Amino acid sequence: MAKDDKKNEWKEFVWNPRTREFMGRTASSWGLILLFYLAFYTFLAGLFSLTMYVMLQTLNEHRPTWQDRLSTPGMMIRPQGEALEIAYTKEDTESWDMHVQALNRFLSSYNDSEQMKKNVNCTPDQYFTQEDGDSVWNNPKRSCQFLRSTLDQCSGLEDRYYGYDQGMPCVIIKFNRVVGMYPSKDSQAPFVTCSGKRYRVGKDEWADDSEKMGQLMYFPPDGSFNLMYYPYYGKKAQVNYSQPLVAIKFLNITRNTEVNVECKITANNIPEGSERDKFAGRVSFKLRINSKN
Repeated sequence: MAKDDKKNEWKEFVWNPRTREFMGRTASSWGLILLFYLAFYTFLAGLFSLTMYVMLQTLNEHRPTWQDRLSTPGMMIRPQGEALEIAYTKEDTESWDMHVQALNRFLSSYNDSEQMKKNVNCTPDQYFTQEDGDSVWNNPKRSCQFLRSTLDQCSGLEDRYYGYDQGMPCVIIKFNRVVGMYPSKDSQAPFVTCSGKRYRVGKDEWADDSEKMGQLMYFPPDGSFNLMYYPYYGKKAQVNYSQPLVAIKFLNITRNTEVNVECKITANNIPEGSERDKFAGRVSFKLRINSKN
């Protein structure tokens, strides 16, 4: 009987037909509770929406208010290859054709006709500053032309294989975009230098592959990123921006051996990259050109 009493008590707690109560409350009591919580959460949602709206009104959609970034921007190469390793056999077209196609895709937006159509011819060696007014945002901002032909022998215009068929490949360097960066304090444009990457051969002994790397050619000839491409104002403000490039052509690299290459940026307003971040202000890659001859 005790079990039956407990069972009946539980049933009456869930629904009591005498008092018409559900879970100990009448329908009107439950209705008032639901109405309170509906009003309470509607108020919270409205307060949150109003707060977000007011905050968004203080932001400029074309320029970030705060930037959390490294003090030294990163660098990257094209073509990338697998794990930043470019390896192929000179006589085997299929082994290097993918690198040629990757460069063609990357440089397609830099075609001279395309750049002349959407960008302006800027004055070299000086910043292309486009200030906003007190009450008027100067958007969209103009961008300077970077002509594909500037890369000369590494442009793919005269030599459509970028030297890969001759064992003298081109590698293109790009410097990561940073909004509002001025890389120079005294009109000295940042420039790229490449050398053999150092590696340890003993406890206190180091070596590099500079001799294996051979002679290099830079395009533009000084390997610089001209100041007219700075500052960068952001993707929304500067929709047609084409970041400058530097191309390196390896003229007589040692064949049938792996060569470790490191390219660095030199700029008097950008701190030298940390060894902990191998892409901060530098990029390292492996280049191996095999030859059957």
